[in-house]
Amino acid sequence: MRIISGFFKGKRILEPKDNKTRPLKDLTKESIFNIILHSKKLKIDLYNSYVLDLFSGVGSFGIECLSRGVKKVVFVENYLGVLPVLKENLESLKTVKNYEIIEKNIYDKNTFFEFEEKFNLIFLDPPYKDKNLDKLLCEIKSQKILTKNGVIILHRHKNELDIIPSKFKLIEQKVYGISKIIFFLFSNLIFFFFSF
Repeated sequence: MRIISGFFKGKRILEPKDNKTRPLKDLTKESIFNIILHSKKLKIDLYNSYVLDLFSGVGSFGIECLSRGVKKVVFVENYLGVLPVLKENLESLKTVKNYEIIEKNIYDKNTFFEFEEKFNLIFLDPPYKDKNLDKLLCEIKSQKILTKNGVIILHRHKNELDIIPSKFKLIEQKVYGISKIIFFLFSNLIFFFFSF
């Protein structure tokens, strides 16, 4: 697993030491960034973006954002089995300091008070067994932590049947092998769901 592009292109990312964490695969990550950078349906200026990486694991997505020159990444992870790996991956970037690690459960509403910025990009990569995504999405909306043209990216197994709030409107769906990418519209915000 490596950084695909940017200042640290080719740099190796340490993987988790157990099987409870599933890192974002390089090809999957590359597909996501191609869409972020080139889709006419998204209005994301990556270089001027604040990024929230929820359930960040070893930090593969957020670190890719840092390598590509975003303003700041906030990592939220509370699993003790992966936190040391996340920290080691970030410390290996040496000169990069525009990130923050919040070691709390995102389902604790108090965690939202930790955020000092509004985010242009929110990446969600919860455990497969997680069945509370509808509540989390509603909380993200109610706490107003996403910017006007902000994008949410959800990484899930293709067979997961998550409950998505009825206010979400399907915009487009793309299939890549066993993976699919589904775009949802919520109010004036575009939510981009990635199923693996």
